[in-house]
Amino acid sequence: MDYLLHIFIVSLIYAIFAMSLNLELGFTGLYNFGHVAFFGIGAYTSALLSLAGHPVTLGMVCSMIVSGGMGALLAIPALRLTGDYFGIATLSFGEITRLFFLNERWLTKGPMGLPGIPRPTWIGEGVAGLPWFLIFCMLLTLVVFILTRHLTRSPFGRALKVVREDEYVAQALGKNALSFKIRAVTVGSILAGLAGSLWAHYISYISPADFTLTETILVLLCVVLGGRGTNWGPILGAFVIIFFQEIIRFLPIPADFDRFVAPIQGMVYGAVLIILMLKRPEGLLQEYKE
Repeated sequence: MDYLLHIFIVSLIYAIFAMSLNLELGFTGLYNFGHVAFFGIGAYTSALLSLAGHPVTLGMVCSMIVSGGMGALLAIPALRLTGDYFGIATLSFGEITRLFFLNERWLTKGPMGLPGIPRPTWIGEGVAGLPWFLIFCMLLTLVVFILTRHLTRSPFGRALKVVREDEYVAQALGKNALSFKIRAVTVGSILAGLAGSLWAHYISYISPADFTLTETILVLLCVVLGGRGTNWGPILGAFVIIFFQEIIRFLPIPADFDRFVAPIQGMVYGAVLIILMLKRPEGLLQEYKE
């Protein structure tokens, strides 16, 4: 039962992470290959503040503010690039952020990571706090879902879709495409920071190894599999991927091949992502065309 609670909690955290990317990829058409950087920034910001003795709630709020600010700072220059160049710029930012976590030992303790990250006091530590942490994640996931649905159904969301389909049409309609893209990346970064802070306080330990390109591919797969441009798709994709990932743990793999599991898993995720984009780009849930 405790293991099942763990899977649901991780799925909900990745659902928030996937919804944040879907706002950029699904509704705005921006392939942000460095989105995991904001997940990591949120995790480290909240962890460092809480380890310094500040309330966990303050750490989570600050994680969203810092992630959103960094997202805006990245978006302003990077969005002046188009197509593949934007993807390369965000990929580089994600790797630079990981290297910062790895090398700035005075702040992040480098490869040793940050252990002992506390949970909110009312939740409690260890296995006994799992039901309460699950409720906490469910409430935050619901809030994020309502927020993103409201945004995407508002004039702002409809403008994002116009920018996604044809930027020149949006400009002809008097919309500042660059401004809409910057705001989409900023909001997506804020939500990614929230997911990262939840991850840090749930796992109670983070290190640079948690924020690699593999995590970006994983959350991309959640969005594409579930259905980009839909509100329910990222949530469905996150649950399918996380449950599939956990099922793999029970396969009878010989001990001599354990070291190959992680690399093969990354290659499988990448291959599935490519196949989905080629064969079923709409994912499991198809976007409703108004």
